Amino acid sequence: NCDWSSDVCSSDLAIIMDGNRRWAKERGMEASLGHKQMVEEGIKEVVGAAKKLGVKYLTLWALSTENWDRDPREIKFLMKLFRQMFSKEVKKLHEEGVRVRTIGDLSRFDQDIQDSVAEWVEKTKDNQEITVIFALNYGGRDELLRAVQKAAQDLGQDELAKRKLEQAEFAQYLDTADFPDPELIIRPGKEVRLSGYLLWQSNYSELYFTDVMMPDFDGAELEKAIKELNRRQRNFGK
Repeated sequence: NCDWSSDVCSSDLAIIMDGNRRWAKERGMEASLGHKQMVEEGIKEVVGAAKKLGVKYLTLWALSTENWDRDPREIKFLMKLFRQMFSKEVKKLHEEGVRVRTIGDLSRFDQDIQDSVAEWVEKTKDNQEITVIFALNYGGRDELLRAVQKAAQDLGQDELAKRKLEQAEFAQYLDTADFPDPELIIRPGKEVRLSGYLLWQSNYSELYFTDVMMPDFDGAELEKAIKELNRRQRNFGK
């Protein structure tokens, strides 16, 4: 658990895993190899570092709802990597006591990927070292729209129309209903925006942007981000 007397402590983090393609291009490599680097090395590095630093929930944005518009060859390669991720790589995380969960709309993925994800969510459900939440086919606006649809289906449109939903009640229809909101959202890769990541949940999140590309965002970089968080005075709107 977090030692709150330490200057390196945060229990709930989220990362926008940006800069994979640029990292590869800067090295004269095919852009897709940046994604490969993250699946085979980067995720393991970040998760391991987060666990050592006492992080309990780590949300990693792996594929956005907009990413499907990329070159079909890149999408095909990404699907190959997801198959690898939810077989070989997730097995390693399981051995390290990682509980795996997901947010996003998985229905767009091929059935075998959906089945693999479900299998590892079930296999790792009792692990307690750290919960790693993969955001797959995730978009903040999409999540909010799906939450409204769920609420309407659950309560009925007439009931939904005439009552005032409390924020806590609405939050139960979000993908993240079982998870705390992130204290810190990190975006490597030079971009300085959230791009719709966790629109509802980021209400009081601190933000940290860095020029370091995601494949180079290692344990030392994560520690630097958390130290920056703990230097800030946070009053949560009070």
